[in-house]
Amino acid sequence: MSQPVLKASLLSAAGANAPVLIAGPSLGTSAAALWSPAAAVLKTFTVIAWDLPGHGLSPAAAEPFSVADLSDSVAALVAAARAGGDITAQQSVYYAGVSLGGAVGLQLGLDHSQEFEGLAILCSGAKIGDAEGWAERADTVRNQGTPAVLAGSAERWFAPGFIDREPAASAALLHSLQDADRFSYAFCCEALAEFDVRGRLGDITLPLLALAGEQDAVTPPSFAEYVAERTPNGTSAAVGGAAHLLPAEKPEETAHLLRNFFGAAYQEGL
Repeated sequence: MSQPVLKASLLSAAGANAPVLIAGPSLGTSAAALWSPAAAVLKTFTVIAWDLPGHGLSPAAAEPFSVADLSDSVAALVAAARAGGDITAQQSVYYAGVSLGGAVGLQLGLDHSQEFEGLAILCSGAKIGDAEGWAERADTVRNQGTPAVLAGSAERWFAPGFIDREPAASAALLHSLQDADRFSYAFCCEALAEFDVRGRLGDITLPLLALAGEQDAVTPPSFAEYVAERTPNGTSAAVGGAAHLLPAEKPEETAHLLRNFFGAAYQEGL
């Protein structure tokens, strides 16, 4: 295992002392395609989004990595931004991640809680899927490329009617999947196969919001409820008319929930 190199992009800037949201992607998506719709609504936050290995701006991975390795890399990005002055001592820093990015968020709460004032875990869980299913998908993509899982991903990602209503947004997300490095995608699958923090949720003490799409078959609302009930400062909510990619499917609702939750966490910290 090795700590992968991750790249991040600035999706929106809200001023020198504005709170910062570090936004994490779902497997197969680029951060910009997934988070730009919500970032446009989160006007009071500076939004910095990171890409998975071999996705978006991040280089392909040369060897396997774990969710903990991804967490270490994200924490390193934040530390480097602080050291370089891109994040100042006056700015509060929060994290929100989708699916695999949400798993990374839980790991950040365990290993790097000092970097953040609060966490949001979107369309994710303390364990996602089973090892056999992830191994099968890793083998498929490693051998056939990401186009082999395009149709299945479109079915899982979006609630019925979204592709017709939002052709540009859905096309950007599906193109980011098609452009992802096959080997890095497979490594991501294998990282998820090993990920299971169900027994450690009580150790995550940061304020935590677990969000789910009501029509998400991959990580249904029960997953969010499970995480929220077992973290000391957790709460959960479900968003109607959405499946697995909340920031793209329901950007206004997602932004509203994040802004309200992180705003309350900030007030409690004063």
